[in-house]
Order: sequence, then structure tokens, then C-alpha cells
Amino acid sequence: MEPLIALLVGFGLARLVGVAGVDVLDAWLPSLRVGLAVMFLFTGFAHFHHRLRAEVVDMVPPVLPRPDLLVTLTGVLQIVGAVGLLIPATALWAAACLILLLIVQYPANVSAARRGTRQGDPIVMRTVHQLVYIGALALTLI
Repeated sequence: MEPLIALLVGFGLARLVGVAGVDVLDAWLPSLRVGLAVMFLFTGFAHFHHRLRAEVVDMVPPVLPRPDLLVTLTGVLQIVGAVGLLIPATALWAAACLILLLIVQYPANVSAARRGTRQGDPIVMRTVHQLVYIGALALTLI
């Protein structure tokens, strides 16, 4: 739920700044990119946070090698993607790559839900959130 809140708050604040006169944010698309960037920075840094890292590593399906390395890699990719969303020249590529990343990470979410890990949200809720994030990223491709 926290990533969704980060997305909505980031989008809302960016829209308010745009309405207040910052021309670069005075449209829904750049504000959506800001909201998504806030969300991916939030989730990306969670991969490295000393109190959350073990829980994120625990989400990785046991059949995959080096869960710690996979968590580091996906955290870096989320942070790089967030920055990419904020740069007009790279925003489309960043959005497309983040869509692919969400699709690739989805099996870890299913595994975490089935195994009941601390970060394993109920699968229906997780699926709805993933679809919202993918849909928001897809909107930025327009």
C-alpha cells in the first residue's frame, strides 16, 4: 500500500506545483512521471534499508540463486528507472524498462504471498497494485 500512497502523493504534489505556476509540471503527464519516480525511489531505496532489506530478500523465490544480489540489482534498476522518468530524453525508455521490471518481479510477489513472508501482500491486492503501476507507466508512453 505504501508504494501506491507514494505514487498518489507524488502525483498530487507535482500537479499542485504545476497549477501554482511551474510550467514544466503544468500537465498531467509530467506530474504522473514525478509520482512514479517518487514511488520507484521509495521502493528502490527499500531494497537497501537496513530494516527492510532482509524482508525484501525473503521475497525472492527460493529456487533463484543469490537472492541478495537480485535484490541489489532490482533496487538499483528501480532507482535508475525513477531518475530516467524525470529526464525527458530517457522517460519513454525508463517507463518501458520499468514495465518489464515489474513483470519480471511479479513471480517474486506471488511466491512471497504464497509463502506468507512479511512483505508478501495478499496476491489479489498485489496483482491490482502491479496492474495500476504498469498502467500508470503505460500512460507515460503516450
